[in-house]
Amino acid sequence: MNTNDLPPPRIEFPCPNYPIKVIGDAGEGFAEMVIEVMQRHVTDFDASTLTRRDSSNGRFHAFQVLITATGPLQLEAINSDLRATGRVHMVL
Repeated sequence: MNTNDLPPPRIEFPCPNYPIKVIGDAGEGFAEMVIEVMQRHVTDFDASTLTRRDSSNGRFHAFQVLITATGPLQLEAINSDLRATGRVHMVL
């Protein structure tokens, strides 16, 4: 059996310490925007879990946060709201 034949891992909700990575254009207010979206969708969001990495040329920021994911609808709403900002290129 090759790895392409394996079913994707199953996530059991609630899922504590669920990582979400947000990649977008560098600039002022990006971290605050990520925090604001997370606070809207995660009642117990802890902003101290936010970490940042900059691209080698400084054009992009990658933020990672850890949340307690409550279900697929919550994750879809976070993804949708982050992308609607126009500043986010990718949500992982």
